Amino acid sequence: MSGKVLLVDDEAHITRNLEKVIPWEMLGLTVAGVAKNGVEALELMEQGPIDLLLCDIRMPVMDGLELVRHIREKEIACDIIMLSGYQDFTYTRTAIQYGVNDYMLKPIPYDELTGVIARIMANQRNKQKQKLEEKQKLGRMIDLASEKILYDIIMDYTDVTADNWLLTGDEQQLKEQQFVLIVLDLDVSSEKTKDWRDWSDKERKLWNFAVCNVLREKLHQQSLHHAVIQIRDGEWCVLIEVDKDIPYNLAQIKEWTEMLLITVSGHVKLSLFAGIFREFASVADLSSAYKVVQQGMQLTPVHDVIAVYPSEQMRSSKADQAFWDTAEKIIGAVKRGDSITVDFELQSVTLLLQQMNEPSLGRVKPLLHFFVLHLMREMKEMGVFTREQEDMLWRRLDRRFGIKDLLSVIRQVTSTVSEKSMDKKKQSERSMAEARSFLDRNLYRDLSVEEAATHVGLSTSYFSLLFKQTFGETFIEYVTRQRMERAKAMLADTQKSVAQIAKEVGYAERRYFTKVFMKYTGENPTDYRSKHQDGEQGTDSL
Repeated sequence: MSGKVLLVDDEAHITRNLEKVIPWEMLGLTVAGVAKNGVEALELMEQGPIDLLLCDIRMPVMDGLELVRHIREKEIACDIIMLSGYQDFTYTRTAIQYGVNDYMLKPIPYDELTGVIARIMANQRNKQKQKLEEKQKLGRMIDLASEKILYDIIMDYTDVTADNWLLTGDEQQLKEQQFVLIVLDLDVSSEKTKDWRDWSDKERKLWNFAVCNVLREKLHQQSLHHAVIQIRDGEWCVLIEVDKDIPYNLAQIKEWTEMLLITVSGHVKLSLFAGIFREFASVADLSSAYKVVQQGMQLTPVHDVIAVYPSEQMRSSKADQAFWDTAEKIIGAVKRGDSITVDFELQSVTLLLQQMNEPSLGRVKPLLHFFVLHLMREMKEMGVFTREQEDMLWRRLDRRFGIKDLLSVIRQVTSTVSEKSMDKKKQSERSMAEARSFLDRNLYRDLSVEEAATHVGLSTSYFSLLFKQTFGETFIEYVTRQRMERAKAMLADTQKSVAQIAKEVGYAERRYFTKVFMKYTGENPTDYRSKHQDGEQGTDSL
């Protein structure tokens, strides 16, 4: 794409010669216009952007220096070469003050001028390339930051109210967006996934990582603005941002979903199944929408590879819903190490089953089977089982057995957790203490929750839950708060530049750091420094 040059001189033969003699096409430029004075030049510049201005100094109506002054005051982005028949240093000095790129004397040495233009345009293109790279880098960083926040929102660990200071700058726009929500899951009870069960934890982590990358790459190729969030081992939530003025198109969304399933199957050689939320979801609705889809996928014993929830054909009965709610309470209590609630809810499940008639029991059996799978996956995230215990439970589940057997497995799992709850609690306290120390030591670099979880030997999902329970805020809330507090101290106590401070607290891009800092403190970094350093000087002088 060619740049545009504007020629400004009151001597018509000079502009004609410039048009003819300079190899504009070779330099990647086209002559956008010719003007006889500064007023005409400004009128032309208002019609469209100009990349390079060649301008005489002495002209009627508005001379070249006055034109340059107007250009700089209006903050018009444009490189400038001044042309003059006068060797007066006053002109040169003024031109330098206005940020002119070069200054050439008439008669114009066209070969030399061509070289100067080539150099200026090469610098301009390098700057544009650098800006584009920085913009792309910032875009990737914002997407990753948004994914971290979106995970916490989906898991209901944080909110999207105006008080949430994390939703700043580009993340602030999250509150205005709407998403297609797709849950992709691995059927861990399927014969096809037995190989997956035999993989080591390291192999499964690599596989999970590969699936995330494959999904992101495919969505990027389709130019779909997206987030891919791993919820737990073998389960992902894909969010695709859509404009608010377009209608919900289920056929299109099913095409996207099928495309993702085929891509994962082709690249990672494992088959997933998918659940789609039936309407667009706002950020505030993401947690509830995810739960609806997850619940629908798990409460439907036999479903299509791609299904839509809530289902129009089959809606959960009150008994199904009651069972689901009880199951969630048991899992929540197990995660908290609350054995009293676990025992109470298990008694509730047993009582519920005793009150059911035979047809109802037939329907509940698949639900119980799901619940054992669901419970085992959650406990695996917590690292509760030894490999031998896990293998034994899988073997029991692979056999066809009755409700009493299923209840026995549930009690066995919860009993194992209860026995380890005290040791687990102490271990969790040690893990969180080490996590905090690790984070405080590494605030200067880009930290991910996955890296922190790996450092203390926990799964990402369990680490996130434990972190919230221990510190009362999410991982990203804690890291950002610590970074902002460190930045405040450095602004008040040092003379380091804002860009340097931004890098030292983990932000590669100053603009993004400034947005977060303003949301956190209500002031930009420069004003904060001025206010606090001036205040200290005033105190010292008393």
